[in-house]
Amino acid sequence: MQEKIMRVPYGVNKEYFKYSLFLVFCNRITTSTVSAGVLLASKKALDPIAPVYKYCLISVSNILTTTCQYEALKYVSFPVQTLAKCAKMIPVMIWGTCIMQKRYKGFDYLVASLVTLGCSIFILFLAGTDFSPYNSGRENTVWGISLMIGYLGFDGFTSTFQDKLFKGYNMEIHNQIFYTTICSCLLSLTGLVLQGHLLPAIEFVYRHFLDIVLLSTVATASQFFISYTIRTFGALTFAAIMTTRQLVSIMLSCVWFSHPLSWEQWIGAVIVFGSLYMKNFMKTATQRPPPSEQTQTRASSPVKGIP
Repeated sequence: MQEKIMRVPYGVNKEYFKYSLFLVFCNRITTSTVSAGVLLASKKALDPIAPVYKYCLISVSNILTTTCQYEALKYVSFPVQTLAKCAKMIPVMIWGTCIMQKRYKGFDYLVASLVTLGCSIFILFLAGTDFSPYNSGRENTVWGISLMIGYLGFDGFTSTFQDKLFKGYNMEIHNQIFYTTICSCLLSLTGLVLQGHLLPAIEFVYRHFLDIVLLSTVATASQFFISYTIRTFGALTFAAIMTTRQLVSIMLSCVWFSHPLSWEQWIGAVIVFGSLYMKNFMKTATQRPPPSEQTQTRASSPVKGIP
């Protein structure tokens, strides 16, 4: 849906949607409305738990993340962007070290390096017929790659600072979502007004509103799905789900929009997803207790008598 909005012309006049910040505004105002409704329905407090400026800090980085993501679709195809998202392990590790003083193992750096290698191969060896509607050159333009680097950096900061906020304050997931998206609404609306894009974007959406509404609805549902999955099943299960989703998204985009993939890109994709699944498999194996320990635990557990 993102690719269709940003790259496919609309109407008989073949006009393109150019107001990526308006997409951010629509997504965030929908999410904030739903999160406020959830808080009111569950009779939970709407008061901010953390200082408001910390919510705003997440909002600014989140707006920059999403804007870079949508703008990059003007210069790179959705498969290239989706696979490049897998490379956010390195910025997350960098931000984790700087903000939360985390230490990572050598295996983590190995996986991050392999993922970055695979993404680089996928971006550099593009099929010769895949061009951007906004640029006459190949899709691996300097501006497109710069936007993706900006996306990875801002996204890594956002997730790391959210993690720090959750651990530093005893807050509900919906509380953080509500105040973060409210700040994002105000900031994105201000940006639209200052750029003079608000009215042209509204006029475009008035003529072609269905895709924008659908994208905002899906973005809101995905935000709550992410929070629910991490809270219920843990980050490891969520990482495996997201890896699978990215692979399926690439395949669907290639079929729907007829994106050709070179054999080098297939190799890059195998390196990326193979490395990520190897990481998840190794973590699962190390977290599982040995059989002898399981047997001992079961033997030492009390057994209730039959009345």
